Amino acid sequence: MPRGEIDEAWIEEAVRRYRRIESLQAEFDAAVAGVQVTVRSPDGLVEVVVTAAGTITDVRFLGPLHNRHPRDVANSVQAAVTAAADAAQWAREKLHNETFAVYRPLAGA
Repeated sequence: MPRGEIDEAWIEEAVRRYRRIESLQAEFDAAVAGVQVTVRSPDGLVEVVVTAAGTITDVRFLGPLHNRHPRDVANSVQAAVTAAADAAQWAREKLHNETFAVYRPLAGA
C-alpha cells in the first residue's frame, strides 16, 4: 500500500477487536464481582468469604472463642484475611486467563 493511504480493512478490524475487548472486559468485571472464594485460617477457627474483586462478604467463627486468648483469635483472623486476599488474586488471574484466552493481538502475532 502506498505511503499515506489508509487501510480501511485494518481500521475496521481494529474497531471490531476494540469492541470485542470492551465486551470481554465487561464479562470479566461481572465475573470478578460474582465469583466468591472461601478460605479458612490454618487453625480452622475463622472462615472468610471473599469475591475475586477482593471484597470480604462474610466472616465466620467456626469454634468457641471463650477459651481462646484474644491474641490467638486476632492471629486467626489475620491469617484468614491474608489467605482471602491471596485467594481473590488467584481467582482474578484465573478469570482473566479464561476470559481473554481467545483474544489474540491485532498486529505482530
